[in-house]
Amino acid sequence: MADISALLHPSIQDRDGLTEFIEDLTDIVPNVERDVAKLKRNPDDNALIAGLFRALHNIKGDAAICKVDVGVLVAHPIETLLARLRGGELAFSELLAEVILLAMDRLELAVEALSAGKSFAHLRIVELVGGLDGMAQAPSAELDERSVRLIEAVTGFRPVHAGAQVRPAATHATRGAESIAADLKFFRALAHQFEARSPLFKGRSGRLLRLALDTNAAADKPVDPVQLEAAVYMHDVGMMFLPESVWLKVGQLSDEEKRALRDHPAYGAGLLERMGDWKAAAEMVAQHHEMPDGGGYPAGLKSEGIVPGAKILAIVDAFEAVTLKHSHRGQSRSLLRAIAEINACDNQFAPDWIGHFNTVVRRMVEG
Repeated sequence: MADISALLHPSIQDRDGLTEFIEDLTDIVPNVERDVAKLKRNPDDNALIAGLFRALHNIKGDAAICKVDVGVLVAHPIETLLARLRGGELAFSELLAEVILLAMDRLELAVEALSAGKSFAHLRIVELVGGLDGMAQAPSAELDERSVRLIEAVTGFRPVHAGAQVRPAATHATRGAESIAADLKFFRALAHQFEARSPLFKGRSGRLLRLALDTNAAADKPVDPVQLEAAVYMHDVGMMFLPESVWLKVGQLSDEEKRALRDHPAYGAGLLERMGDWKAAAEMVAQHHEMPDGGGYPAGLKSEGIVPGAKILAIVDAFEAVTLKHSHRGQSRSLLRAIAEINACDNQFAPDWIGHFNTVVRRMVEG
């Protein structure tokens, strides 16, 4: 276990050294992010792995020279992981990528806080370093599980990619974790097919999943996260059973087109109902356009008849649509406008879930 005592009461040992380290880190981190993105596409590229190893080695070396303990403590276990990756002992994964990017992000924030004389306790650097150190020494079979635990410990939320790689066996006792993961992989592939129909949809599933899972987590996870993940992927897949001239139409929809559009939840829910163990996800998909006042579709359900997962889906789906509508204003302004519009629709969304959603988005805006 790393000696993390320096993180409990951090201090600046060399002001000029800290400034120099921050400047060097600012130059190196974009390259790390670029190489991680490339490795996601080519996980066996040894040249990329070697480049990442050198980058982390340089961060650790710079931190040691500049007397920035937090830099050494964060970089060292990642360097060890990359050495194991380079030696063929480990395989690169989405979860490992997420851990590396999270570590770089927290390191940047920590040294900025240190430079400004502020505490970085809220960044959970102690948990980050402890988790990284455990991962560096762990058997390869435990790496995914440890990655998930680290990300949850540091951020409070389950990572997006955990659904396809790590599942507690007890969550779905009737089928094995591999079968559940295979289903989720298939659902995600269908969602990506939907996204491919328009450049405006690029990355949509990932954004919705993060918002939905984080909103659920803010409420202490009353909705099964696995079922919610499936529902996020499948809630609009039914659109692909309709003519593209209807659901990709830019202008005003005719009454006939509106009626056709109302069929899409049933198509997605129908697919889920015909597969084992996805009944809860099917309910969420079927009801995600229902409204608490009974003015939604397809069944006109009122609040008490709508499952919580569908209430989450309704909010995050609308938020994505409104953000896209105002995207020409720039990211920060489009987010603020979308938040305002969602909160103004008091009859469209469940007020108890709006509060949890606001908590999540506030964290996004505040960075």
